Amino acid sequence: MSRLSGSRSNICNASARAKARKASLIDPIRMRQLLQTGPESIGASIGELGYRNEMDIYSARMSGADAVEAALFHNLDNDLSEVMNFCQGPLKSIVSIYVDRFAYDKAKTVLRAVNGGCSDELIESQILPSENPRNSIWLDIVRSTETIHEAASSMVGTPWGKELAKLEGSDATLEEMEDALDRQYYSHALKASRGRDSNIQLVKYIRTEIDHRNIINQFRELRQDISTEKRLEMIIPGGRISPSVMSQVSQSNSGKAILEALKRSNAFDETGFEEAVEKSEQLGSLDPIATLLNHKRHDLLRSFSYLNPVSVFPVIYYIERKVLEIQNLRLLVRGKTIGLTPEVLEAHMDF
Repeated sequence: MSRLSGSRSNICNASARAKARKASLIDPIRMRQLLQTGPESIGASIGELGYRNEMDIYSARMSGADAVEAALFHNLDNDLSEVMNFCQGPLKSIVSIYVDRFAYDKAKTVLRAVNGGCSDELIESQILPSENPRNSIWLDIVRSTETIHEAASSMVGTPWGKELAKLEGSDATLEEMEDALDRQYYSHALKASRGRDSNIQLVKYIRTEIDHRNIINQFRELRQDISTEKRLEMIIPGGRISPSVMSQVSQSNSGKAILEALKRSNAFDETGFEEAVEKSEQLGSLDPIATLLNHKRHDLLRSFSYLNPVSVFPVIYYIERKVLEIQNLRLLVRGKTIGLTPEVLEAHMDF
């Protein structure tokens, strides 16, 4: 993680560079053109759109969707590193909020892989490819541990391992470890978002993100028949929705009851939620709710970026759009591989 620096930030330069990078991302028109590309040529088409270097790295030993997916993640790691390099001073510490989350995600990936009994060879070749030098720290953990608790213990001393250390000796489950990582990440994010070169809107965005994570978790935990007490314990603190309302949410015994409890908070935007909950229950999937929440966050971040053209927001907005591009391309290549139609793929994409 980046530390707060006493040097000056380069907000004007970083904002301009982030806007230029955003302009080079794949636009909706080109993405829809890719939807019409056949599965046999989709990899080549993606390579021509800025991913050729990484595609060449993996094409030597991988093929098809596996090669494309590995290249996409490798490209994202390279891109995030470049963004961090052109940010200076306190700005860099704020931007690191969004870069650090990918370290937390990789920590979860390691815990899941070890917990699932994946071999070192499988993790190194498919899950966290060794061709990506930024995976080396995670592969060292995988190679030196046998159990999920050993993997968690090996992370003690790292920023993402502080909360895991508190679980040592408690025989914690994978789910409890992931919850601990979420708490640690958002605790740091809130602290950094209140620092120099930040503003009240960034704090609002982080707190909204916490609310959205808690909401989707509550719907998921309800489906898993997790107890009220446990659901209350798993709430991430710091959101805009008050603890009293979230306590009521954790006691709700249906999706509609969760929605009614959430409506008691002025911080909850209920637009589109009833329809999403109904569709979720019809499909037996949380995708409609997760998609709605994603759209709301993207819209909020877009508006903050336009309202604050010389600030941290253009940089953060670029990172979010880059991640979204990667997600869309992953969906596209995997969907093409299993024969999904362009119409089905487009319905699940977020432009």
